[in-house]
Amino acid sequence: MTARPAPRSPGTAPLRTAHTADLAPAELLAVRTLLHDAFDGDFGADDWDHTLGGLHVLAHDERGPAGHGAVVMRRVRHHGRWLRIGYVEAVAVRRDVRRTGVGGRVMAALEGIITRAYAFGALSASDDGTRLYEARGWQPWGGRIHALGPDGAVRLPEEEGSTYVWPASAVEAGPGAELLFDWRDGDVL
Repeated sequence: MTARPAPRSPGTAPLRTAHTADLAPAELLAVRTLLHDAFDGDFGADDWDHTLGGLHVLAHDERGPAGHGAVVMRRVRHHGRWLRIGYVEAVAVRRDVRRTGVGGRVMAALEGIITRAYAFGALSASDDGTRLYEARGWQPWGGRIHALGPDGAVRLPEEEGSTYVWPASAVEAGPGAELLFDWRDGDVL
């Protein structure tokens, strides 16, 4: 009788990085199901649309997708310059493997992508995600948040305090500082 290998600990589950275009329809469906479950059904069509078109980091174990995060390119004006930034979307960990290191490993991979490809990273943190992001060095943006809407710049005060940047040293948030994000349907950030 051949011994079976011991199941991997979720914190050491292999990671896969792939562009949306390289994920099979079944993989995309599995990710969307993970996100729907992880966000208690509060993950709609616009949220899914915001997740697509960039690089996905997926953690898998014997039960399937254990964790996910994506980074998509956004344009942001900061101090009069338009920058390409890596915007983190749809970070989620399956309930049974939370607090095992999966989220940290997914974030580390996303941060590596941001470091290599973008001026800085940004994300809109949920209450549940704040601890993870702050532990990894993400800092709440201390300035104003705007988006460039169809009728011009629109201030988004509800996003101030929940928008995080990384690394914080790449972005100055002094008096009068603002981030002006490109527009998108649904939740702008």
